[in-house]
Amino acid sequence: MISWAARRVECGGIRGGAGHRRIFAPGAGVAGLIVVLAAAAFAADAAAADCKSSPTPRTDWSDCNKRHIMLGRSNLAGSTLFNTDFTSTDLSGSDLTSANLEKATLMRASLAGAKADKANFARVEAYRGNFTGISAEYASFVSSELQRANFAGAKLTGADFAKAELGRANFEQAVLTGTRFQTANLSRAVLSGSVFEGPIDFSRAFMFQTRIEGVDLSAASGLRQDQIDLTCGDAATKLPAGLSAPPQWPCPADDD
Repeated sequence: MISWAARRVECGGIRGGAGHRRIFAPGAGVAGLIVVLAAAAFAADAAAADCKSSPTPRTDWSDCNKRHIMLGRSNLAGSTLFNTDFTSTDLSGSDLTSANLEKATLMRASLAGAKADKANFARVEAYRGNFTGISAEYASFVSSELQRANFAGAKLTGADFAKAELGRANFEQAVLTGTRFQTANLSRAVLSGSVFEGPIDFSRAFMFQTRIEGVDLSAASGLRQDQIDLTCGDAATKLPAGLSAPPQWPCPADDD
């Protein structure tokens, strides 16, 4: 006797989110095909991303191509922008409050003057990204690629740059109160002129020739002497208790 599992045949496909199945019922024979309707998988899921939609709050542009376009002053607050490609796109002055930009591509994009408090920039690729004057307080930049990114004048209170690649990033005049740089690569980054109005965490950060001229690091945590020995400071740099300026200060000017 042929088993029920062996006699079961499934065919047909998805039609408008619902499908149909044809099966052999027990004892019905080959001619006794029964058509039964199946519920659509993921019927309760949210609608798929609409890459052609206009920028509005809570827009879903996940995995969309938004390269080389003008989106300045858009309201994208609370939007889902996961893995969106914004290469060379103008987002300056936009509202990205609480938006999710995880894994987005922001290479050479401009977010100058944008509002992005509590936004998620984790794992973004933002080589030479323009973040000047951005307000990104309590935002996450964890594990992001931010080489040569410009954060001059940015408000970054409570922001998290843990494990971020920040080689040659510029933080001049940025507010870095409570910012976290644990295990970040700050090689040749510029912190000179930044404002620390409270604690800041440099635990295990790589600080090869990090520019800290004139910076008050007395309230910084996680700093060790071997990190300071790699940095570039001057007589105006203030260090936490127990740490001292290395003999190579001040460093030669960096032409690049």
